[in-house]
Amino acid sequence: QVQLVESGGGLVQAGGSLRLSCEASGRTVDIYAMGWFRQAPGKEREFVGGINWSGSNEDYADSVKGRFTISRDNAKSTVYLQMNSLKPEDTAVYFCAAARRRFSWSRVTYDYWGQGTQVTVSS
Repeated sequence: QVQLVESGGGLVQAGGSLRLSCEASGRTVDIYAMGWFRQAPGKEREFVGGINWSGSNEDYADSVKGRFTISRDNAKSTVYLQMNSLKPEDTAVYFCAAARRRFSWSRVTYDYWGQGTQVTVSS
């Protein structure tokens, strides 16, 4: 089993920045890739970005490309989501997730999920 704990959410004005962290514990050797997803009220959970554990592959949703960056610290088993130039439409609960087999945009690929952290961007 893998446990994931997100932190770093909060309230920020439009144009501001936040950095989310996701610390993994347990059988982290099983992790192949990490993803960030978000869910706004009344909407489905959507892929934001992800990275494989080796760092050789990362990808982002078009809506965040150029503004969000994922990085990882394998020694700390932690993945970060740096969010810049935030917009009100970025407001959502942000979840990190871990996949054991492959990296993809699909929710069903991910085996473990954190509890989420709220990000609110005011206009």
